[in-house]
Amino acid sequence: MEKEEKAILSDESPEVINYRGVKAMPFIIGNETFEKLGTIGTSSNLMVYLTSVFNIKSVTAATLINIFNGTTNMAPLLGAFLSDSYFGRFKTLALASICSLSGMTVIMLTAAISKLHPPHCGTKETELCRGPTTSQLAFLLTGFGLLIIGAGGIRPCNLAFGADQFNPATESGKRGINSFFNWYYFTFTFAVMISGTFIVYVQSNVSWALGLGIPSCLMFVSCVLFFAGSRIYVKVKPRGSPLTGVAQVLVAASKKRYLKLPDHPELSLFSHVPTNYMNSKLPHTDQFRFLDKSAIITMEDQINTDGSASNPWRLCSMQQVEEVKCLMRVIPIWASSIIYHVAIVQQHTYAVLQALQSDRHLGSFEVPAASYSIFSMLSLTIWIPIYDRIVIPFLHKLTGKEDGITLLQRMGTGIVLSVATMLVSAVIEEQRRTFARTRPTIGTAPKGGAISSMSASWLIPQLILAGLSEAFNSIGQIEFYYKQFPENMRSIAGSFFFCGIAGSNYLSGFLVSVVHQITLNGARGGDWLPEDLNKGKLDCFYYMIAALGAVNFAYFLVCSKWYRYKGGDRVEVAMETKGSRKHVV
Repeated sequence: MEKEEKAILSDESPEVINYRGVKAMPFIIGNETFEKLGTIGTSSNLMVYLTSVFNIKSVTAATLINIFNGTTNMAPLLGAFLSDSYFGRFKTLALASICSLSGMTVIMLTAAISKLHPPHCGTKETELCRGPTTSQLAFLLTGFGLLIIGAGGIRPCNLAFGADQFNPATESGKRGINSFFNWYYFTFTFAVMISGTFIVYVQSNVSWALGLGIPSCLMFVSCVLFFAGSRIYVKVKPRGSPLTGVAQVLVAASKKRYLKLPDHPELSLFSHVPTNYMNSKLPHTDQFRFLDKSAIITMEDQINTDGSASNPWRLCSMQQVEEVKCLMRVIPIWASSIIYHVAIVQQHTYAVLQALQSDRHLGSFEVPAASYSIFSMLSLTIWIPIYDRIVIPFLHKLTGKEDGITLLQRMGTGIVLSVATMLVSAVIEEQRRTFARTRPTIGTAPKGGAISSMSASWLIPQLILAGLSEAFNSIGQIEFYYKQFPENMRSIAGSFFFCGIAGSNYLSGFLVSVVHQITLNGARGGDWLPEDLNKGKLDCFYYMIAALGAVNFAYFLVCSKWYRYKGGDRVEVAMETKGSRKHVV
């Protein structure tokens, strides 16, 4: 275990950093654990809460949740910028934690105080159900807004803040960082399991006020632990956002757009790199050559005595240009993640509605509808060590690559599995609806509609496929962004993943609304997405998403063939097989 270590920042800044390492971990890991328990416990059962307590129609609830999740996942990009540029990670996390606690408390109050939600409506008189008033909905959305602010600060900063507590220049510090990452993902899995079982059960079968109050209490404990360790934390000061450098390259290239590039740009263009620069040096590449113009030295450009450009908004170094190219190359690959995640989003919205209209009994116990989502996390958790210990060594022998397959190949496998997830989901839904129409039903769902006699356990295969898909694509994405972004953009890299999920949530909400309106007004078979799934064609909606996924896979293959890994053939993730110098996707 790591002892207290001291390090000096640089010759120019002789400030001594006292790394506490493991001593800070109980506070940080405790904070992470209780924060995730609170956040996931509040959000995992929102679909049921909005439809059963707030009497919101399922299509509207699905759209609202998609917008909420989309904005929650988009917010980390702004949070990362503010943290890097102005506040630093500690202050950002402190403010975000308080906002998350406030948001959970507001949502808990909507369940605990009868005047903050509409009156309950009986299942036999759904036509008399009253939706929320403007003030009730406004109070609920206030809670959502506070949760979005909290997520915007916590998600881009929590991993990096934990890693800040270890000295990366020592072996013990590196081991400590790796250990922290392992504990981080363990706490995430633990939080999903507890939230998807115990907390969801309390919400669905005991009391919504108590079920939402538990996450609020857990978040309060998280805040207490976080602030209790504030005296021993390493608090890295903000150094400015790396996005400023991206903007400088784009502006400088625009100003010099009419200039002609030299025949040998790697020899003629401005190539200054500061001596204490943290990023690895990148070779010149031919893609996005128009950006190279920002490094052309003209008569108007002035050079400082240390070799740097006097006006960085007019003259940029080739290193800076290549870093922007890294970002530009990733964007087309990132775009494929938007459609990919649409399939995964359905397992957290409409799969819950499927479970509500299926037989959820295990003997005398009725499984909460939202609890089935834990099978997705279980399959992911079980598959990761199998993949790491068995599959990768086997593929390594076949391909000669250190990781068995490239990151893009891993992500592509996840896209194929997401298409399979939708196809299986469609087949299962078709069977569930057939059972409900042709066989005796076992009751009425909270929002109306007969409960099919088909066991909800038949939803497990699609959830397992969704978990395996995420094990390949989502985890592959995180590693891909981490390795392909410049070192000083890694907080942005983490936000990139969440932005992809945000795009998926917005697209999913858009598809739900459009399909509902079109099929309601014009389709021969009627509305695909009605309140009562037995009267709809949810399977057709799933087939449509599967078709979009197939098109997305073709697009991904084209982008992968074009993509060049950062640093070219020198980067491990792009290693070719045994002597071949051809590009490997």
